[in-house]
Formats: sequence, C-alpha cells, structure tokens
Amino acid sequence: MAIKMNMGLKQTQSLMMTPQLQQAIKLLTLTHLEMTNVIAQEMVENPMIEELGGEVSKEEMLNSQKESIQNKEATSDDFNGPDIVDKGKDNFDWEKYVDTYNSNSSSAPKSAGDFNGNDDQPNYENMVSRSMTLEEHLEWQLKMENLIEEEWEFALNVIHNLDDSGYLEENIETLIANCKLEREDAFEILKMIQNLDPIGCASRDLEECLLVQAQALEVRAPLVEIIIKEHLTDLHKKDYASISKKTGVEQSLVKEAELIITSFNPKPGKLVGQDETHYIVPDIYVHEVGGEFIVKLNNDGVPRLKISNLYKSILKAQGSGDEQAKEYIQDKLRSAMWLIKSIENRQKTIEKVANAIVKYQPEFFKKGPAFLRPMILKDIANEIGMHESTVSRVTTNKFMHTPIGVFELKYFFNTGIGGKNGGIDIASESLKLKIKELIDNENAKKPLSDQKISEILSVKDIKVARRTVAKYREMMNILPSSKRKKLN
Repeated sequence: MAIKMNMGLKQTQSLMMTPQLQQAIKLLTLTHLEMTNVIAQEMVENPMIEELGGEVSKEEMLNSQKESIQNKEATSDDFNGPDIVDKGKDNFDWEKYVDTYNSNSSSAPKSAGDFNGNDDQPNYENMVSRSMTLEEHLEWQLKMENLIEEEWEFALNVIHNLDDSGYLEENIETLIANCKLEREDAFEILKMIQNLDPIGCASRDLEECLLVQAQALEVRAPLVEIIIKEHLTDLHKKDYASISKKTGVEQSLVKEAELIITSFNPKPGKLVGQDETHYIVPDIYVHEVGGEFIVKLNNDGVPRLKISNLYKSILKAQGSGDEQAKEYIQDKLRSAMWLIKSIENRQKTIEKVANAIVKYQPEFFKKGPAFLRPMILKDIANEIGMHESTVSRVTTNKFMHTPIGVFELKYFFNTGIGGKNGGIDIASESLKLKIKELIDNENAKKPLSDQKISEILSVKDIKVARRTVAKYREMMNILPSSKRKKLN
C-alpha cells in the first residue's frame, strides 16, 4: 500500500476560550458576595456601565423608552433640588483646619462636635480590626518578663515553631543546640512559655499539654497527674477498673479525675488567633407556598445594569474624527454588553439548577435530611439540558436557604448506597444519619460493632458492607465499639 501526501482545505468548528467566555465561566463559580464585588469593580473601570436604581415603575419604563429614542442623557441642569451643602451657612474656617491638620501632630484635629459629644465619627465598635495571632499573643506576654537577649532569642524560636494547635513542631533538642543558653535555662524558658495564656502551648505531645494544665490548677490534684502520666491509654478506653486497680483508688474517684481531665483543652493554640467568621449569604431562597416550594434568587446587592446613553450617542455621532476614542468606546461597549449578558445567564442557570434540585428532592424539603434521595450531577444536567461541568460550576460555593436550614448546593448530590442485591438505594448523607442514630441509641455497656450495624441496616433492606459502615463512622469522627464501651 503506497503512502501519499496531499494538500486540502477542510472546515471545522471548535470552541475557543475567548476572554468573554472565560469571564462567563468565572462568574458561574463566584459566590454572591464575590459577584457583587466583581460588578462593582467593572462599574469603576468601564464607563459604559451604569446602574438602574430601585424598582422600575411603568412611568419610569416609559421615560426610559423616550430617553432611548431621543438618545439624550439627563444633565445636571435637569435637577433643581436644594443644594446638598448650604454654602451661605458654611462659616467653618477651612484654612485653619488645613493648617492644623498639616502640623506636626500625629493625629487629625478634632472638630467642635467631638468635644460636644455630637461628632459623626464611626463608633469604635464598628471599626474593623485584625485579631491577634498566637505568636503575637505569646510575644506580648513575654515582653513583661525580664529576659536577656539570649533568652529572648530562644523564646522567639520556640514561639515561631508552633502549629495552629499550639504544639511545638521543631525538636526541642535542635532548638537548644542552636541557642546560646545552657540546657537547664532553655527548659526554664520552655516551661515559662507553656504557662503563658493559653496554658499548654509549646508542649511536645498531648500528655505534656494535659500535664501542664493539671499542674496549673488552683488546687493540685495528684490523681489527675498520675492518670495523665501513666494511665492515659486506659482512660481513653474507659477502663476504670484497670486504673482503679493500678492506682489503688475507688472508681468513683477515677471518674471524678476524668471529668477534670476532659475540661482541659487538648489544642490550646486554637483559643487564640482563630480564623475570622465568614458569614454565608444564600444565593437561593426556597419558600413553601400553598404546599409547593417556590425558588427565588437572592438579588440583594446585585445592581441592575444598563449601557450609558451618553457613550452610545458619541458612537452614533456623525463626522467624529477621533477614531481612537471611538475604538475605545466600542471595546468598552462590547465588554459591558457581555458582562450584562453573562450576569443574566448566570442568574438564569442558578435558578434552573435550583428548581431541578427542588423538583428532584421533594421529600427532603418536607421531612428533612433523612429523606435525601441519591442524586448525581448527571441527573440535574439531563433535567436542565446542560453539561455536567456547568452544573458543577453553578453548585460550587453556592448556598440555598430552605425552611429546614441553609445547605450548600453540593450537599444535595449524593451517590446511592445499599441498592445491590435488591436492597433500597439510599443517599450517603442519609446513611450517615441512620448510622449515627443507631449509635446514639445503643447500650453503652454493649455498643454496636460495625458488623452489627451492617446487619441491622440489612434488616431494613439497606444492604451495606461492614467496611462501608466503618468508613462513614470514621467520617463522623465516631470511635469504634471497643472504645465506646463503658465498663461501669
């Protein structure tokens, strides 16, 4: 068979990732707050974009149509209302204010209202401040101690080698070898840091962390310290009989010591420098009206945009010789129109996905998470006639406010489990709830094993393997039956 080379023309269609398409995809993944920030930034950078304020009445719509026909934009002469600032009553000495402000003082001068208690400055409580980190909190306390340069240098090395939980990440021997202190002095500094607030930071393991907190009690408890040093494993297993036998004390005293130990914080570093609270703004609201669930988009804070008539009139102007200016306006016009279209498509797509979820999960919205049906991205994609990747982007970081709580859209997508061999197909989230319910109602002296839970679910036609039960139990941070058992 001979191989020949030839040339030919062929027409093909392919999707190109234009900047406009990238912007549309990016808008789909943004949260409600992020989208409003993007719109605000675009309104600053693009003079073609303007905001329509408030609800549009019929009269305003007619005026808008007339305005577009006449291709004329309102000017400042059209507004004859009162001045915002009454210059006739302005007797404030601005020159004196500027001179005072530019003086060598470190702060701006106070107005007369400041001294009369009528100032319009924001309240101190409303000012945004950054929380102190764990390292800064410990350093601030150490500054009150009389430390020499070598001690301060070693203390800083310790503080800056702590993880988020407050534990020492670096080997203490390595830190001592790299400092100029004697070994005993270095451990004294370490002990000093461990007794700072919060107590237990700079510990090397859980046992040391709990022991430091036990030694800091107002009334020392020797039994508590002994249990932490020698019987922490038995306490974890709740083997009170073994601890009682080894220590020679009654089990009631062991249980009292356990209450004290459980009051200690195993991660003291988490008490300081925690991440700021991020408030969730739902993108969708679901309301029950007459027994039916209605989906409503959250448009609060989303400005209604339009194209500026001023710049449109410049484009339509005849005889304009500044081609560069016209090209700039045309480019901004295309960008503005694409942004408005992308926002509209985003909102419509989110509404379609939300309606499909509500249609697919009616029992969930009526009875709760235990009745969540198995559902995958493909189910919703087929329902709304879009690709799975689009549904995935729409459901990323989006939240739905329902009559039973606020849920992330990703929450509703669960694979089916237990449908083999004629069993009932159940969502993974529902399976978690059923496992947790069985464990919550078990006999504390005879806790249910993973195999036993699997058998109980099998009786209810939910056929899941023991390893599946173990996986979901671990995902909920529930201990195995051997560690949940209470001997007494």
